[in-house]
Parts: sequence; structure tokens; C-alpha cells
Amino acid sequence: MIGCTKLLCGTATVSDIVKYGRSSRNLPPHMLQFSSDTTPIVVWNTTNRCNLACQHCYIEAEDRVYNGELTTDEAKTFIDDLAQSRVPVLLFSGGEPLLREDLFELGAYAAMKGLRPVISTNGTLITSKIAAKIKESGFQYVGVSLDGNEEIHDKFRGQKGAFEAAINGIRNSLAAGNKTGIRFTINRLNQAALPDILNIVEQEKIQRFCMYHLVYAGRGKSIAALDTTAEEKRQTIELLIRRTLDFHERGIEVEVLTTDNHADGIYILKYIERTNPERVPEIKALLEMHGGCSAGQKMANVDPLGNVHACQFWGHETLGNVRQTPFSVIWQKNRGEFILKIRSKESHVEGRCAECRYKSLCCGCRIRAEAVSGNIWGEDPACYLTDWKE
Repeated sequence: MIGCTKLLCGTATVSDIVKYGRSSRNLPPHMLQFSSDTTPIVVWNTTNRCNLACQHCYIEAEDRVYNGELTTDEAKTFIDDLAQSRVPVLLFSGGEPLLREDLFELGAYAAMKGLRPVISTNGTLITSKIAAKIKESGFQYVGVSLDGNEEIHDKFRGQKGAFEAAINGIRNSLAAGNKTGIRFTINRLNQAALPDILNIVEQEKIQRFCMYHLVYAGRGKSIAALDTTAEEKRQTIELLIRRTLDFHERGIEVEVLTTDNHADGIYILKYIERTNPERVPEIKALLEMHGGCSAGQKMANVDPLGNVHACQFWGHETLGNVRQTPFSVIWQKNRGEFILKIRSKESHVEGRCAECRYKSLCCGCRIRAEAVSGNIWGEDPACYLTDWKE
């Protein structure tokens, strides 16, 4: 995750981070990407069930009952282990987590155990009553997915009225006092709507905007051809740079981030080299602290059946199951070739990624590499840097 606001506007400095000891348990939530330990943020897909059918869903969720998902008691045992391991954040995802009847019970339980519970949702089910329950249960953040304007969003989500329902959900969440943000997965069909989404962020006083690059997993794999081109990616990050600086200069309090393409951080570094060279050492240090793709290190995933993965896009590579072995043991003791190499990506990447002078700050997306070339260590097809060897 690349903190555009932090890098461009200096809202986080090396000294700010060092004073917390770079411990994931002590760092504020917005600085977790700079932690030095490998206690991961855990994304838990609480259920495969979803009331929508989004084109880019990485677990291909459907609106039906799925058998074998973790029970309430199993989930609490799982949460107990995460708390004992001092995991900094537990992200309740889906499918659609609000379809899980025990969600608020589990969120409150996680908060009571000292975790930071957050929700990733399509927003359509957040009524005023549900928004209040989210707040009361101790959830610290609500991320709502939007794919563009009404026409584009409804088409992506497979349901007419999904956009209006999501906007209402955002408003209800904010009104209840929940920190709330927008998640936007960019592709060729919706990239023109990015300015509109940023306008919504400003108009609705939304506190966080995170742009996701397309990862070719689940339904996303079938639309890999819809990923934006290298030139389009450069135009997109230039737009985000301008809008981030504009927000900051006008005193609009919103955090802008991108995720799933660490070339964004390198591009911002190159921008700073041109426009504010005295800040280059600080930006380099922050990117080094971040360390590029966090899959298998600072990021972990547990699916609805309890299977553990290096991140939410690595569903086809399982490290163990929390029903048989505690998550902490799986994460700390697994010595399989896959996870060991994922945790030392820089030593294994090939092609353009291996030759890149910035590979220690990025290493590309291994999922995209595998999806396109069949080689997990091949170059990331979504890299858009033009001066990667200079």
C-alpha cells in the first residue's frame, strides 16, 4: 500500500515512525505499512456469500449459502490466537461480511481482545441501524467499494441500484461516526470515472480513498485484458498526485493511497526528485521501511474455510488451516518452499524485475506474473516505469 498523502505531503516522517519503535502493535493504523516486524495484518474472508456479483471479485462470491465456513466458536478461537500473537489489524472481508449473522459479535470480541477490527464491504447493506451497530461493536474503519459513476458501478456489481445503495451506506456510516473510506479498483472500463470518484470523496467528506490496481485472480483473472496500459497507469498516478496535493493545499482532510502496484511509490519518488529534491532521502527511507509487496510478510489471508494464504489473492496456495493448527503456528513455523521464497522475493524475481534498480522497494506482483506468463517470478506485466534501470 502506497501512502500518496504521506509521501507527497509529508504527513508521515521517518522520525514519526521511529518514535513508535516501528512495532506493528504500537504504530497508529495509518502507519502500519512502515512496521519492521512481520506480524501481519490479517484479511479474513468471513464468508463467500455476497448479495452482489462483481466482475472483479477475487473469490468469485455468489448470493447463496456456503457450507463449511468457520463457526462462531471456531472464529473466536481464531481471534484468540491472533490477539495472543499481537496481530495489529483484523480485516473482516467477504463476500459480503454484513451477511454473516455473527459479524457484530465477532467484531466486538476482536475489539475486546485488543485487535483493531475493520470492515471491507460493498456498502449496500449499511442502513442507519447497521451503521450504529458497526460503531457500537468497535470496528475502527469501514471501507466501501465503488467502481465509478452509477452506470459503471451498477454494471460491475451486477445489480441496478447498487451505486445508490453504496452511497447511502457511506453516508449512514459517516453519520454514525465511523471512519469511512472508498475502495476503487481501476481498469479500462472505469478509469475515466476516477475524477468523479475523487469529487465524491470531497463532496461527502470521506476520510480515505484507496485505489486498487487490478490483480488477475478470481473473476479478476478473466478480465486481465481490461487492465489499463502502461501509459494509462502513468496518467492515473499523475492525476492522483495532482489531486492529493490539491486536497492537502485546500485543507481537505482525506488520505489518498494506492495498492497492488508498488511502481506507484517509485513514480512518486521520481516526481519528488524533479520537484522537491531535498525530500528525496526521506521518501527513499519511507519506501525502504515499507519494503514493497507485503504478501506473506506483513499481509496474510484466511479464507472462509480457515485456509491460510500469503494474501487474499493467493487462494490457490494454502499454507495450512486454522481448524487444525493455530494461525500463529502456521505463519511462524511453515518452512515450505513457496512461503520462504515469497518472503525473500528480491532474490528470486526474474526478467525486468530482477534488473530493476528499485526491486528492493517493489518486486512487482507475483500473482499477475504467474497469471500472464505461468512463472511466479517473472516480470510484473503491470509495471509502467520507464526509467527502471537508470
